[in-house]
Amino acid sequence: MSIQLYNLLDHQKSVFVPMDPTRVTLYVCGPTVYDVPHIGNARSAVVFDILARLLRHEYGGDSVVFVRNITDVDDKINAAALDRGITIRQLTEDTYQAYLDSMKAIGVAAPDIQPRVTETIPEIIAMIEALIARGHAYVAENHVLFSVKSACDYGRLSGRSRADMIDGARIEIAPYKRDPADFVLWKPSSAELPGWDSPESWGGGRGRPGWHIECSAMIAKHLGTSIDIHGGGNDLIFPHHENERVQSQCAHDGAVLAGYWVHNGMLTVDGQKMSKSLGNFITVPEVLDWGFPGEAIRYYMLKSHYRSPMDWTRDGLAAAWKELDGFYQLLRRHPKLPHNQPNQIDAEFFRALGDDLNSPLALTVLHGLANATRVQSDSAGFLAGAAKIRSLGESLGILQADPEQWFTGMITVNSDWIEQRIADRQAARLRKDFAEADRIRGELLDKGIVLEDNNGKTVYRVDAKV
Repeated sequence: MSIQLYNLLDHQKSVFVPMDPTRVTLYVCGPTVYDVPHIGNARSAVVFDILARLLRHEYGGDSVVFVRNITDVDDKINAAALDRGITIRQLTEDTYQAYLDSMKAIGVAAPDIQPRVTETIPEIIAMIEALIARGHAYVAENHVLFSVKSACDYGRLSGRSRADMIDGARIEIAPYKRDPADFVLWKPSSAELPGWDSPESWGGGRGRPGWHIECSAMIAKHLGTSIDIHGGGNDLIFPHHENERVQSQCAHDGAVLAGYWVHNGMLTVDGQKMSKSLGNFITVPEVLDWGFPGEAIRYYMLKSHYRSPMDWTRDGLAAAWKELDGFYQLLRRHPKLPHNQPNQIDAEFFRALGDDLNSPLALTVLHGLANATRVQSDSAGFLAGAAKIRSLGESLGILQADPEQWFTGMITVNSDWIEQRIADRQAARLRKDFAEADRIRGELLDKGIVLEDNNGKTVYRVDAKV
């Protein structure tokens, strides 16, 4: 199977060819830990979790090295800690844990390596010194800045003109800059802010890194000079990824930072850009508190192609949950499923995923398989189909929960009471008191519990209408 990805560097979709198929490298810009993760953060995490799963399927689990960083040095962090009246350390640790908890809830597997900026300061300083030595950076008033004019292809990734780049970066026109587009690699740090000893040749004193150099140094430290794939949201293309690309290239004598640049589209809420000022800023913990399972959040995101904009609505999320219920209802009929061997369905499924991560088409394949499985007249055929659904679902990070737990695990009402009400309903039906039986069903539904009668047996599940 071949994997095709849309590569922003070439502005086209092409077959992915790793530099070394025994060590496929993927780096994704992770969170800046100043606030709990929102659903936009979740979309990017889900997209690149799917890409990592696909790469491991194609090249083997041990042949893929996936790095997603943690930015724990940033002006947004400093401002948020001051605003909340807590230490920077407390803020970053609490936010980092909230991010990990949210990722776990939506089924995003941990990357192989999760480096932090605070663990990479020596490498950041060394890379800046290399840029100065090669004539690509300069010291000015205790700052170190990258000289944009020294990079001949600055703007290639973003495709922006020089005027657009200066405007798009909202650049501070500081008097110590040789060029308005030059960006900060290192800056002074006051006593109350995070800081490290600056080399004397930079003016000494305390300082801290600029944003862009952080990722370049973490990539070089953990993956090497050149990597296969660099990923992130398309809001990072400029200035962050453009700056990353040129400074890494210049620090490493022209070596290309990444062969493929892959970006996910942005997420809106009810047709509007998500923002706190509009009151539509939605976090992952908030959605979980509404009662939605994390897998429904993930499934909802898989229904849109990763490069396309996605409009988030509560109704859309509820519909995604119902679709998941349909799969789990099928799996519930045979909770212990055998291992299933690859067949033509696998080829169709992975052909969809391999075509630039076409998760909506992969879900269509799963739905077709589910429909065919439901009408199987023999148990062997049904078991084979159900096992295949669960097996392929793993590549999307879905349908791995215990079906019984899926339907009952989120119910907060006492299970003994539920079972007693089901027994009371059955007794009412036996004495043909159908009005009472319907009343009991309605009583349970009011508490979010749906009853299903199958082959003389009644089972219950949580209602997907939240």
